[in-house]
Amino acid sequence: MLKVDLLPWIEAVSELGDDVLEVGPGPGLTTDLLRERVARVTAVELDPDLAAALAERLAGTNVEVIHGDASDTGLQSDRFTTATCFSMLHHIPASETQDRLFAEMHRVLRRGGTFLGIDGVDNEAIREFHVDDVFNPVDLATFPARLESFGFTYVKTESDASGLQFRFRATKP
Repeated sequence: MLKVDLLPWIEAVSELGDDVLEVGPGPGLTTDLLRERVARVTAVELDPDLAAALAERLAGTNVEVIHGDASDTGLQSDRFTTATCFSMLHHIPASETQDRLFAEMHRVLRRGGTFLGIDGVDNEAIREFHVDDVFNPVDLATFPARLESFGFTYVKTESDASGLQFRFRATKP
């Protein structure tokens, strides 16, 4: 599914550049797609077990795995050509923390860099799937304005073919 749905969309909407930040990679399925296409990937994962497993699996590759909070990475400002997050925004328990993540993505992106990702929409089926998990979906009606409030421009959102997820992209001017 990632190679059939996600990858063609990424390639259609953005030049990834040479230095990509991925936040919330989990087991690294999307990390594998990214690392085949760019010179360098930095993956920031909050869960210590997932971060350790991913770091071990990708040791010696073009991926650096950091166990840390993506809303406060400590990474260099204006470094990355692209910042990505795939199906992880709804796992952030508070909108204020999501906003800190958006501000951090803007800070670490180079001028002209792209912030892109996908996430689940708010519907009953997805809520049921997350019954024992954090589910704090972004409000699609306010999401573009939230990104713009942190300085992003050219914010675009769209539903995917399933209607269960939305895709977004935004640019740091």
